[in-house]
Amino acid sequence: MSGSDLKQRLAAILAADVAGYSRLMAADERATVSALNAARSVFRTQIDAHQGRVIDMAGDSVLAVFDTAAGAVSAALAVQRKLGVSSSAVPEDRRMRFRIGVHLGDVIEKADGTVYGDGVNIAARLEGVAEPGGIAVSESIRTAVKGKVGASFADRGEQKVKNIAEPVRVYQVRADSAAESGPAAAPREPVLTPPDGRSIAVLPFQNMSGDPEQEYFSDGITEDIITDLSKLSGLLVIARNSTFTYKGRAADVRQVGRELGVSHVLEGSVRRTGDRVRITAQLIDSGTGHHLWAERYDRRLEDIFAVQDEITREIVAALDVRLLRGEQATVWRRLLRRPEALDAYYRGLDSLNRITREANVQAAHCFEQVIRLEPDSPMGYLGTAWTHLSESRYGWSDSAPKSLQQAAELARKALEIDEQCADAHALLGYYHLLSLDHDRAIAAGERSVALAPNHADNVANLGCFYSVSGRPGEAIIAMRRAMRLCPAYPTWYLQILAFAQYLCGELEEAEKVLRLALEREPAFTDCRLLLAMVHQARGRADDARQEAREVLRIEPGFRLAQSETRMAIVKDREMVARYLDMARQLGLE
Repeated sequence: MSGSDLKQRLAAILAADVAGYSRLMAADERATVSALNAARSVFRTQIDAHQGRVIDMAGDSVLAVFDTAAGAVSAALAVQRKLGVSSSAVPEDRRMRFRIGVHLGDVIEKADGTVYGDGVNIAARLEGVAEPGGIAVSESIRTAVKGKVGASFADRGEQKVKNIAEPVRVYQVRADSAAESGPAAAPREPVLTPPDGRSIAVLPFQNMSGDPEQEYFSDGITEDIITDLSKLSGLLVIARNSTFTYKGRAADVRQVGRELGVSHVLEGSVRRTGDRVRITAQLIDSGTGHHLWAERYDRRLEDIFAVQDEITREIVAALDVRLLRGEQATVWRRLLRRPEALDAYYRGLDSLNRITREANVQAAHCFEQVIRLEPDSPMGYLGTAWTHLSESRYGWSDSAPKSLQQAAELARKALEIDEQCADAHALLGYYHLLSLDHDRAIAAGERSVALAPNHADNVANLGCFYSVSGRPGEAIIAMRRAMRLCPAYPTWYLQILAFAQYLCGELEEAEKVLRLALEREPAFTDCRLLLAMVHQARGRADDARQEAREVLRIEPGFRLAQSETRMAIVKDREMVARYLDMARQLGLE
């Protein structure tokens, strides 16, 4: 490897492992693996939500890198809070507790995205001195995040740690009482359920195969059922990102109903043995806890789509959902016929959801196998398109424009096979937006939402298309619906909503939304810059200048040119010019 393949930079490193992992495995290997998989899902979600990147999840450990110290600490706090809640019903001696260490220092980054060096080593040593269920950070972290996160820091003094020449000053992190209760709720809006109140959350189906490596298969079946139900306009369906936060937990369906705001919950299990699959499913009224319908299916693997279709039909019948013309054909279709293609597709989905460079490569191999096995199905082309889009989004490609172009071509290929492939329309909308073809972006986004009215991210993407195309009123409606569909929505939903409110002149509401976003991610400089603009528009010049100073303090290398580049997709260039001019008046260059 040449020196040009290595990059030295300052980064925040999060390292974590399970306290007493060997004891837990010895006591109940199957339950421990299930709990570990659920915890990994929490880590991935929070690391991604706080603008971090997973480097490794070998064994019982987690290693992640963040561009900001505040992002790393906020993610650590959120992980420990969510894991604490999810394990509250588990006996004390069976609870899985992670120790987390966070350090800000120099790392060496390879071309493939892996990192090493003293920064990583110190984070690992801090993890070793953290309490089970706790967080230990270095002096550099405490200094960098002071006043930016809802936490206090207890000085545990200098400690000598293995293989580090100088003692490390360690601080124990405690969430403030406000932070303990979790992020503030989004501004209240009327609940966007259908008029008759039919709404459902599909909990992750439990893997009963006795093989942790089969987890991807039960997850894939769950996702497919969510996707099928999402195509029905008469039923509100909660997004995967929200329902998978319950993975591995013994959830009370009545509590799930309250937390996600749904009238019904679907739960089940999957047992796979060779080419045979047993699926159980039960539909439950979340208000009473009573079962409306339950069934067990013993089928060959090649019949899996028929089982999913039957489950969807039973839910439609049990909830008396009225299908619009064409919806039945849209939902009940077989897209993959060969069992090995289905298996490769589910493996690809599992890798794609991990959002790492290495996992993205694995996903691409899986989807390419699907194409080879079933070239007449849109699924392999669509999956491969998403891997190219991820390369473009996350900087994993030598040429982001080329990767984006490849994604668009593959999405078009999927649509040639099946014009009703909602995700392919959504991907093309993103491509058209970056090509500054706003009308085509909106048309593609609207088509994706028409085909899958309950797909939260596609609804949110359409909201983004509206907001930058001079239709902010429609953007606000779309973002509110996306937040209803995905109660565990990512922070970027709030950013788009606030931008649309700013454009509509709803400045007070925009300020509330931005403050919520910054409670979650204090270092989200685009939100902080927008908050400065909101203050300026409201005639609060001192507050605007204070937020501008915060931008520079959080990101000393901030350049307005970066924001200008990101705003290149905004159709109203005069508005962009005014926005940037106001920022310059606040001392930002």
